[in-house]
Amino acid sequence: MAAMLSAEAGAGRSDSGFASPRLPEFCRVATTDIDQAAEQIGRIFCPHRLQPVDRTAQHFGAVHNCAAFDGFSINYVAYGGVVTIDPGCLERFFLVQLPLSGAAGIRAGSREVESRPDVASLLSPTLPTRMVWDDCAQLILLVDRRLVEQRAAALSGKMVQPITFDAAIDVSEGCGSMLAARIHELAGLAERIGPHRILSAVAAADWRESLLDLLLVRRTHNLSDAVLRFSGRSEALPRRLQRAWDYLQAHATKPLDLVRLADTVGIGIRALQCGFRRHFGSSISEMLLDLRLAQLNARLMNAPPEVHIIDMAFDLGFTHLGRMAGAYKAKFGETPSATRRRAYAPAMLRPAVTN
Repeated sequence: MAAMLSAEAGAGRSDSGFASPRLPEFCRVATTDIDQAAEQIGRIFCPHRLQPVDRTAQHFGAVHNCAAFDGFSINYVAYGGVVTIDPGCLERFFLVQLPLSGAAGIRAGSREVESRPDVASLLSPTLPTRMVWDDCAQLILLVDRRLVEQRAAALSGKMVQPITFDAAIDVSEGCGSMLAARIHELAGLAERIGPHRILSAVAAADWRESLLDLLLVRRTHNLSDAVLRFSGRSEALPRRLQRAWDYLQAHATKPLDLVRLADTVGIGIRALQCGFRRHFGSSISEMLLDLRLAQLNARLMNAPPEVHIIDMAFDLGFTHLGRMAGAYKAKFGETPSATRRRAYAPAMLRPAVTN
């Protein structure tokens, strides 16, 4: 593995050099037994092979602290010594790994990353992954796959589909620095609250929105171009189509009036229809449906529990609930009520990640 860390790097060292562990009240694993570490951490994340490079080394150790919210969790994971970690495809979640000390060589699909405190990694659930950690401690953000893929569908106008990210994140500047700061802030929040207090639904929703924005709007992934086009922010989008998109977004809850839309942007109806097909790959009515479904998804995740689905649907212009539910399930892969249930499970800071 060309860019992976040398198998001998650091072998035999007696000092792991870890900083003070983060999230100490959320300890799930603390062991010097390699098999126990693999089994226990595998239950929290996913089953994986864990092997020390040198089984004769005396300073192997594993620590995993985990504060879990609904849909995401913040974790501190540290391995003493040099170990290989082979989880294959993560399947259920995305991981942002931010090294605090040591280093890690990571292969995600065909991409290789040498991760250290100024280079984080972003692992996608459908890409096979293999890692070598060298006396490494990392702060790790886990985000539920369904949450990310549903939001990507809402942002891109596409159906739910696998999302893959560039695995390397430069955290020394720009949006990478913002993401790293947010991960540290989440760890600090969990440490202040502790494992026995409730995070309010409003606060949990704010965190979900912030993390999804940092991942899907500010990071590069396979639907980035579609997100730009659907949001009306593509540089190649003609000015009048941009105005038409802005109008639809602002009036998504109102009946579609093609004459008024065409007059507003100063273009004929037929030219407007052809422009939408050419630049967005959809009709105007299909675009409006996608905008309404995206708004419904956001409301289901964030509206107070006492607000009923039927009221949200009518407010967004849906008059036939059966057709709305069918269109929603086709786009997001689950019914509106299923999204609602996931959003309002108890938001306790739990010491484990839910399946």
